Order: sequence, then C-alpha cells, then structure tokens
Amino acid sequence: MPGFSTLLTPDEARERFRRAYTPRPRGTERVGLAEAFGRVLARDVVAPEDLPEFDRSTVDGYAVRAAETSGASGEHPSTLTIVGEVEMGAPAPRPIGPGETLRIPTGGMLPPGADAVVMLEDVEAGNGPSVVVRRPVRPGDNVIRRAEDVSRGEVALRQGVRLRPQDVGLLAAIGAVEVEVFLRPRVAVLATGDEIVAPDRRPAAGQVRDVNTVALSALVQQEGGIPQPYGIVEDEYGALLRTLADARRACDLVLVSGGSSVGEKDAVARAIADLGRPGVIVHGIRIKPGKPTILAVVDGTPVIGLPGHPVSGMVIFDAFVRDVLRGLAGRAPARPLGRTVRARMARRVPSAGVREDHIRVFLEERDGAPWAIPVLGKSGIITTMTRADGVVIVPLGQDHVAEGAEVDVRLFEAS
Repeated sequence: MPGFSTLLTPDEARERFRRAYTPRPRGTERVGLAEAFGRVLARDVVAPEDLPEFDRSTVDGYAVRAAETSGASGEHPSTLTIVGEVEMGAPAPRPIGPGETLRIPTGGMLPPGADAVVMLEDVEAGNGPSVVVRRPVRPGDNVIRRAEDVSRGEVALRQGVRLRPQDVGLLAAIGAVEVEVFLRPRVAVLATGDEIVAPDRRPAAGQVRDVNTVALSALVQQEGGIPQPYGIVEDEYGALLRTLADARRACDLVLVSGGSSVGEKDAVARAIADLGRPGVIVHGIRIKPGKPTILAVVDGTPVIGLPGHPVSGMVIFDAFVRDVLRGLAGRAPARPLGRTVRARMARRVPSAGVREDHIRVFLEERDGAPWAIPVLGKSGIITTMTRADGVVIVPLGQDHVAEGAEVDVRLFEAS
C-alpha cells in the first residue's frame, strides 16, 4: 500500500474516522457493589426509597422547636426542659412539646415536634433537667430532612456514568446492591519491530525494550478497558497479518505500535488493507508528535496504528484512542479540553505552524499562580512524559506561544 502523501488536520482525521465507525458497547452484565467501582452504568439507577428515610441531626446537641429559641442570647437565653434522649439507631422516644427538648446525637432521628437542633457548644446546663440556649436556630438548622439527599423514584445515577468511590457509596446508601453495567471493552495491544525486546530482557546493540505495550495497556486500564497483550511481532508481513487477524477476531479494538511510518519494512498499513474492509481510513495527521498515525476499520473492528516512539503513542492515545475506548465502554466522550488548568507559559515556545503541536509541560506555582514550564525533548524521550503534568496544545497556524501567554494545560488523567 502506498504511504501517506496528504496529511489531514486532527479535526479532519476525526471526522473522516467518525463517518466510518461509531463505537458501541458489546453488551451488559449485572455486578454487585464489590465489583461496581470503575464500571460504566448501562441504565439509570432509580432510588427505591428516600435518602434519608427520616429527619436526622447533623450535630450532637438538643432537638428543639426553632421558634422557642428566637431572640436567644447571652443576656436573654431561652430555657428548655430536657425530657429524654434519642438513642442512635432507634426512633425518638417521644415527641417534644412546648418548652421541651431531647438530647440527640449526630445522625439521630429528629423527634416529632422538633424542627432544628441546637449544638452542644451553644447550650449550658440549667437548673434541674434543663438547658439554657444562648444562640437562636432557624427551622432546618443542623438537620437533614427526609429525602433531602435523594427522593424515592428519583434518578440517583445516570446511564454512562463511570462509577467513582462516592457513586458506589450512594448505591450502598439506597440499597442498590446490584447494578447493570456495560461489558468492559477488550483491547488488543501489540508492538512491531525486530529491534524491540521484552522489558525483562537485556537489549543487545541496536535493540530497545518494549515500552509501548506496557504504557498503552495501562492507558487502556485507566479508561476501563481490558488490555490483551499480543506481544512483539517481527517485521515480517505474514506474521503481522496473522496476529492482526487473531486480535481483530478476539477483541473490540486493536492497537498496533510501530510500523506506521513510510518505509520498506513498514507493513502495518498494507496488512490492515489486506485484512478486511473498509481498511485504512486515515494515514498521516498534521500533529506533533504522531504524524504517521493510522486510523482504520476492519470488518467493524477499529484498528489504530500508533507511532513507535512511546511519547508519540501516548499523545495519539489521548488525542484519538481515548474517545473510541470510551464509546466502546458506554461512556460519553471526554470534554474537548479534558481536565484543564489555566496557566501562564514560562518561556517562548516556537511551533512550525503547519501542525498541531502537543507541548509537554509541568506546573510550578509562582506568587500563588500556576506557570507552565515546557519539558522539551524528542518523541523518543519518555522522561518528557514522566516529568510532565500535562500538555499545551498549539493549534495549526500558530507559530509560537509567547512567554507569559495564558494557556490551557490539559492534565494527564489520574485514574
């Protein structure tokens, strides 16, 4: 297959690929709470009950009628008679009447007749079984009302949400002990090149360890996918074709690192074209790093060829693979700028202007404000990623970023 001659802009590449392929989850399953963290909801979770199911105190103190504390102060306190105590995990022993109060712990059930709680710090012991209130409260103070968190029949969590620790906690709170989630996408990860050896081997002269399989597999896991490593494939067309065919049949997405540049031995694009239809959709993008990227579809399975340099592969994963994987997982696409921080560029950074440049930066605080410090280096230098907190994207047509210019730093995903 001929090499790329016309480079597409990143937006053109995304649009052409979008017209050829729309990622969708392959199915669903039900999981319990212990397995729910990190999974993507396949349907809305509707609360089967109110949360909480009763009015409850948020502090240790005394349940009161708020009106009876109106105007209370150090000079003119309100005195209330203590008529009992609310025990944790039990209903209030009795309602409170005019001039009465019940001791109540944090989380305790508010007794009938009460509409607020006075904190312990705002009362003093009175004569006999009474307390002196020296600060007024309003109705609802220090109280969570029934259904204030979630009402019965309300959608507590929506389809497409990837469950975080707080989301799983909410499921537990409403008694949703099982949820329907999308199946996790299976992602084949393979590396090509006679110069690549496994990380546990000592490279001979001219060889390098396989970084891409490990890094890409970690990125796949970060997005909720299941990486399926296919190892290192030699620079031989038949072996590559067989491995790609096996990976395409078994997985929902195939990632191939290396072999996407134009050269005598670079057979990835030719193998994809021979594997099925429609084949290669995009080969070559005006982006740095990552120009030789391949976006392809083979009989309904997306196949993405990433450059062999580790930094290029990780940048292209973020720019093109992440949203495909999210679609396969049932998630919404990432926001256009992802998770960003506004900062000032610490030095002038030139750009060719004919490509979209992804400049690695780390953040430094100066006089209480964030500054972006460029981490310069070629795409084969992986420490430009490990030392960076994120990237600044310089758009096509812009030949530099001025020192002191405000920029959006797209932070690397943390989880």
